[in-house]
Amino acid sequence: MQMTMNSNQTPPQTPPHTPTLQSRLPNVGTTIFTVMSTLAAEKNAVNLGQGFPDFNCDPKLVHDVTGAMTRGLNQYPPMTGVSELREAVAIKIKAMYAYEYRAAGEITITAGATQAIITAILAVVHPGDEVIVLEPCYDSYVPNIELAGGVVVRVPLTPGTFRPDFGKIAAAITLKTRAIIVNSPHNPSGTVWTRDDMLALQDILAPTNILLISDEVYEHMVFDGQQHQSAARFPGLAARAFIVSSFGKTYHVTGWKVGYVAAPAALTAEFRKVHQFNVFTVNTPVQYGLAAYMADAKPYLELPAFYQRKRDLFRNGLKRTRFKLLPSEGTYFQCVDISSVSELGEADFCKWLTTHIGVAAIPLSAFYGDGFDQRVVRFCFAKKDETLNSALDRLARL
Repeated sequence: MQMTMNSNQTPPQTPPHTPTLQSRLPNVGTTIFTVMSTLAAEKNAVNLGQGFPDFNCDPKLVHDVTGAMTRGLNQYPPMTGVSELREAVAIKIKAMYAYEYRAAGEITITAGATQAIITAILAVVHPGDEVIVLEPCYDSYVPNIELAGGVVVRVPLTPGTFRPDFGKIAAAITLKTRAIIVNSPHNPSGTVWTRDDMLALQDILAPTNILLISDEVYEHMVFDGQQHQSAARFPGLAARAFIVSSFGKTYHVTGWKVGYVAAPAALTAEFRKVHQFNVFTVNTPVQYGLAAYMADAKPYLELPAFYQRKRDLFRNGLKRTRFKLLPSEGTYFQCVDISSVSELGEADFCKWLTTHIGVAAIPLSAFYGDGFDQRVVRFCFAKKDETLNSALDRLARL
């Protein structure tokens, strides 16, 4: 029998179709940081994987930000950042590194260091340009370059010591090289570049037009009497560099996501063209609060001793285990060789450690494009003493 449709009936609808797209980042999935943090929460493990403090910042800093809010400083600030904070950054850089940046045209306040890095890359890297990255490296570098249409050129730091190999860096330079990204103090290894290292880099770049993106977010975490060798200390590097730093790392407020970039005026002009369209500006009261707080240099001048004490506490505790401790010259990270503890690869070992020992770490292989496994994992010691001691009690079983 033939069915006829009543005039009041609605014809069957085709389900809505989501258009197919081609991913801009086809190789990016769930990061190991998310995986390990999720596993740590499931297993009630002490999370020494992700790099952020579990203690509070100075109450005065909160007071300064709250004061800015109550004074009504809650509307858009200038795109480049409030002048008081840019001036405070310029004063700090001159005092520490003897290099003078003009606050008006050479310092920009950013929504954290990660935004600063992608903005610098998008400002200067054109499709087909090559950018040298030194592996292991922070996980945003490579996707940033790919989003700009650039070509990633990976140069390994020396396995075991993580020192730069300048022969390999020089060999990686071609006529297409647009920039190089360096990071000291180095995440994940804790290695700190020396003055000789920076001079060697300056010599290599001198005859080129290659730009430098210098990731210095751990600048105030350098131990054992060493000095942080900022690119700002070296005129030949400063003239070609975007120097990136982070208030979040320095003042224990990573969730505020505020950083800055210092660069010569011509580079800053291009940086700000991108900055105004991918962020425009950074929240106002935090900027005013940070500016007021920076009037006292003591918090960042005392930071090396603060974190060195935590490093030493953690390293002394790890001596009760079979881990082989690698040097931790800076940052708030400690890497260990697991060869005497387990035959597992790094990623599997971290999952086992979280599940069976109750402490989360990060495999160094996550910081390499090819997953290079050298039997090394990374712990973060930016934690309360009781957190570190709890983790060490569990790790002592090893």
